[in-house]
Amino acid sequence: MRSSPVPPPLWMLVFAAAMWALNHYCPVLTIIAEPWSRLGWCLMAIAPIAPIAAFIQFRRAHTTVDPHKPDTATTLVTTGVYAWTRNPMYLGLALVLLGWAIRLGTLSPFVGPLLFIPLIQHVQIRPEEHALRMRFGRDHDRYCHRVNRWLGAKLRP
Repeated sequence: MRSSPVPPPLWMLVFAAAMWALNHYCPVLTIIAEPWSRLGWCLMAIAPIAPIAAFIQFRRAHTTVDPHKPDTATTLVTTGVYAWTRNPMYLGLALVLLGWAIRLGTLSPFVGPLLFIPLIQHVQIRPEEHALRMRFGRDHDRYCHRVNRWLGAKLRP
């Protein structure tokens, strides 16, 4: 199972451009008008926090941050930001797209984040998870059982 040759940030940029085009050429119903649509900039400004924290954790653990080489990971990072999301970098990209949709203000761009999430799961996250499962076995399975793919630790009774 191989991941997409397209880097995830490039996918995000393609989606952002498509969202702009939808908003510009096919705007459907303004749902967030000025000045409220400026809140999208705020979301886009905080979106990099989780990815930056993840990058720092990977560097400290001396493991790869290359999404195309998860099989070269030397450590399964499960603490810090990884205690509340298994994919902080992709979550950050999705939040940028959500912020961009809010900033654009019409309903049409919201299709972007709604399609980006299943696409990135299919072309990037599932192949990464498969590689990590092959590399770390039961430790990875326990981690997946404990932390959601996108956001939040799973509650245990």
